[in-house]
Amino acid sequence: MKEFIVDATNYDKKIITTAIESGADYIIIPEEKLEEAKKLGRVKFITVDKDGNLSDDFVMVVIKNKKDEERAAQLARSGKKVIVKTTDWTIIPLENLIAQSDNIYAVVKNHDEASIAVGILEKGVRGVVLETEDLNEIKRVAGIIKETVEKVELVKAKITAVIPVGMGDRVAVDTTSLFKRGEGMLVGNSSAGMLLVHAETEESPYVASRPFRVNAGAVHMYTRVPGGKTVYLCELEAGKEVMAYDIDGNGRAVVVGRAKIERRPMLLVEAEYNGKRLSAVLQNAETIRLVRDDGSPVSVVDLKEGDLVLGYVEEAGRHFGMKVEETIIEK
Repeated sequence: MKEFIVDATNYDKKIITTAIESGADYIIIPEEKLEEAKKLGRVKFITVDKDGNLSDDFVMVVIKNKKDEERAAQLARSGKKVIVKTTDWTIIPLENLIAQSDNIYAVVKNHDEASIAVGILEKGVRGVVLETEDLNEIKRVAGIIKETVEKVELVKAKITAVIPVGMGDRVAVDTTSLFKRGEGMLVGNSSAGMLLVHAETEESPYVASRPFRVNAGAVHMYTRVPGGKTVYLCELEAGKEVMAYDIDGNGRAVVVGRAKIERRPMLLVEAEYNGKRLSAVLQNAETIRLVRDDGSPVSVVDLKEGDLVLGYVEEAGRHFGMKVEETIIEK
């Protein structure tokens, strides 16, 4: 996930509290104000000494010419977290630096500059440093950095089989966020083929809606987490992040508040897209839904062969949750 840093070197308590409430990862403050600032909330602080030096391996480089750019690149390659400030905000130095290192942060003034910075060369900067006295601008930039973190290309997969497979341990993922209709989690028996399981946003004659929950399926399955990685469902626990996706493939990170593992009757749901197999083991219950190709939720008990549902495919191959190029066969 991208990092959000708010510059409060003028030590305005309103800026600091708004930054904390907006989910800032770091706040820059004067070194002599550290103990006072710690009383305002639990967050990481980057301190600035009287000579302008930053703590926590951060360095600031003002880009005025090619020599400054080369210095920034060298510092980033050495492991420093380089905050880049340009005299006339432009993406050209950032493009060059991002191509050489993942340790680049951009100083921005507003929502528009932040949006550009996180999208440069598709991967974007590691984080942004916001310089503003506008409290609403802090919230707007936080919305970019802390909400939408990746987009995937969803496909319309055709259901080929729905098979009862007996009892199994399934994971219901309760998050600290509310899902909207059309949102859910991608899960799969293989990372190469996953299905979009809808959150429990729908009313049912049997149980009340739980819009913070995705009944995600069997413990062994993969799900996506920030950074393009995957984890097993059984590894999710309070405080960890997991990716939520809408029907257009827009992803946002949500925090797990609780992961409930309970023994329930299960179904194997299989689908196909362009010769690639997608499958998931899900609880056999009316409240468990996939997402149709038109974006509407469909219960697993109503699924039929030939139905089109949303899913995700990629080349197989994961090593400790990271995508790798190698030959792996998963059945």
